[in-house]
Amino acid sequence: MTAQKAVLMPTSYSVILAVSGTHLINDLIQFLLPALYPVFKSDYALNYFQLGLLTLAQQITACILQPLMGLYGDLKPKPYSLAVSMAIVGAGVLLLATANSFLLLLLAATVLGIGSALFHPEASRVCRMASGGRRGFAQSSFQVGGNTGTALGPLAAAMFVLPLGQISTVWFALTAVLAVVILIWVARWFVNHQRVTAAAGAPPLSSVKLPRRRLLIAFAIIGALLMSKFVYIETFKSYYTFFLIEKFAVEIQHAQTILFIFLGAVAVGTFVGGPVGDRIGRKKVIWVSILGALPFALLLPHTTLFGTVVMSILVGLILASAFSAIVVYAQELLPEKVGMVSGFVFGFAFGIGALGAAALGALADQIGMQQVFSYLSTLLFLGLLTFYLPDIE
Repeated sequence: MTAQKAVLMPTSYSVILAVSGTHLINDLIQFLLPALYPVFKSDYALNYFQLGLLTLAQQITACILQPLMGLYGDLKPKPYSLAVSMAIVGAGVLLLATANSFLLLLLAATVLGIGSALFHPEASRVCRMASGGRRGFAQSSFQVGGNTGTALGPLAAAMFVLPLGQISTVWFALTAVLAVVILIWVARWFVNHQRVTAAAGAPPLSSVKLPRRRLLIAFAIIGALLMSKFVYIETFKSYYTFFLIEKFAVEIQHAQTILFIFLGAVAVGTFVGGPVGDRIGRKKVIWVSILGALPFALLLPHTTLFGTVVMSILVGLILASAFSAIVVYAQELLPEKVGMVSGFVFGFAFGIGALGAAALGALADQIGMQQVFSYLSTLLFLGLLTFYLPDIE
């Protein structure tokens, strides 16, 4: 009976909301960097490859550090590490506001990436702890906070940052302070949750116990699926405005607004994917999301401005529903190492997305952004590898 009570802890909606809200703040601040790319390109005479390097500096730290941070959290949980992570993000946005050279912009991007690397695996673990068994719902709620923050990034840039200039990003440090205060409260809940679960008895972990070789193949396929999704999304985040300007000659603010619409669709799709995965299974959601987006992604580079906007909304809605399902599916492959697995998923996703964006930026310098976008959708054919994922549900 004691073990049953430990497993059936109630869902803590306030904690999930708090972590999702701070995820919104983190990802809003993180997106200030790519949102400012048009300014950096003109003010510092940067080319697409240098802009890709900024993305790489921000994301590669997450790629390397997140699995390590997640594993460390599995071994030695630190309830206040989330608050520390947002303090680092606050320092990063201050550096971004005051940087006056490409090297200082690289430093700011790196500091932002370090804060994000510490935040994501620990926040994902806390949401799982607070889920009360509704793991897909908790994970998608967490993710939709981040996607909403990312979607608000270009809108904030169009309405606030671009008109007032790079220095205006200093005001976003205040939102990081707010996030630190919220996460101190979450840390106190974390400590109390540990105390309650320790008194009730450690909950049993259900593991699928796949053979080591099968497990490695499963994680390799997850890596390929993450590559298809995140290279696509990161390329849109970094270069969609340039594609719109190059093909349709729209103004920067108009292009940023269209990017906001695409990222808003990504946020909605992310939220839908988790609860649906709880009901019908993660693997089915992954199938539908990645392959369902393919026909619209193939059409997107070859239509009118209105058609491009419509196709981007459909792609964002469908493609984004995969991520929460992928995270929970991966966690259920190794439930005793949730932090490490979450760190791997987030870290690999961010890292491969940044590498892909940097490589495609360099390619765009040679062949043009329109041609790059016409090739981009072929990445989604990697979704066919879902067939080889083991059925664990």
